[in-house]
Amino acid sequence: MSTIVIKLGSSIVADESGHVRDEVLARVADVVAERRREDDELVVVTSGAIARGMRVLDLAVRPRAIDELQAASAAGQGKLYRIYDELLRERDVASAQVLLTFFDMSARTHYLNARRTLRKLLDWGVVPVINENDTTATDEISFGDNDFLAAQVAILVSADLLVLLTDTTGLHTADPHTDPGARLIEEVHDFEGLAELEIGHATSPLGSGGMRSKVVAADMATAAGIATVVCNGLEPGPLRTTLQGGRAGTRFEPRESRYSSFKLWLRYAKPSHGQLLIDRGAVRALREQGTSLLPVGIVDVSGEFGAGDAVDIVETDGGTGRGGQIGKGICNYSAAELRRVKGLKSAQVREILPRATAEAVHRDYLVLV
Repeated sequence: MSTIVIKLGSSIVADESGHVRDEVLARVADVVAERRREDDELVVVTSGAIARGMRVLDLAVRPRAIDELQAASAAGQGKLYRIYDELLRERDVASAQVLLTFFDMSARTHYLNARRTLRKLLDWGVVPVINENDTTATDEISFGDNDFLAAQVAILVSADLLVLLTDTTGLHTADPHTDPGARLIEEVHDFEGLAELEIGHATSPLGSGGMRSKVVAADMATAAGIATVVCNGLEPGPLRTTLQGGRAGTRFEPRESRYSSFKLWLRYAKPSHGQLLIDRGAVRALREQGTSLLPVGIVDVSGEFGAGDAVDIVETDGGTGRGGQIGKGICNYSAAELRRVKGLKSAQVREILPRATAEAVHRDYLVLV
């Protein structure tokens, strides 16, 4: 038995005029039903509520204002799920609608509640059909056409495979829509090797993602040990081939060094509210010795945050400015407190803040990046 997350972008769900691609969704439902008969656990993450709402409301172009986007989503969300529900019921598969927001991912208690709910649905043999709750989200594109959401869901349910369906055959060396010489990349083992490629943000008229957001989603999922495939969702064969163990599109292999569930949440889901600039000695201690970050190693503090907020940890480039990010962690101090005690040894910190903990960021609540 495998746990599989399938994500459909807006260009897969609907055409450029907003009409739902009934044949495409029916083929996806066929594959979901086939895998359910093999006792696999399936989760569907779908975009397209706004596209569906645009059609229902007869809107010629995708809205830009947040209230208009939310209204279009409200008009289309229920109607979109009804299509999935009917297609799956016709194939004797039970489904459930689940709407999530970025806050559900970034707040730890909400994150754990979402995981428990999804786990129970899968235990009952139900296929969750998940979308972002655009009607209440403050930033409609926060999930990048749901690629980020799909990766987070895959991590939540400890999936074995994440499949991102798009309107191209996979990741190419350049944009295949504009470069006829673009070559399909069949396997990715090293994300650093992708840095020189022209991976764009181009989206469909109805969507908000692009290939770059899919690469980021694959980066997240593979860090959790989840294989990820980006393949063409408009053609009948790639999804079925992938779920049967064959090769289609681009496969991102899971990485050997995996983070814990908590550190994956910290790295990818919890937003940062500031930066801590640290000296070279602190960098070495974090990287080579796995220690906690102490105030003595902090050179500068940026942003306004409270104790318990996440902060990015950045190394100095020799005392003249900021270098690259080396980590992210949950800070035990507020920004104001850290500005008072940065660079001080523990005994000096206790004189100023008697009740403060010794660690600015404890190693158990820190992830290196």
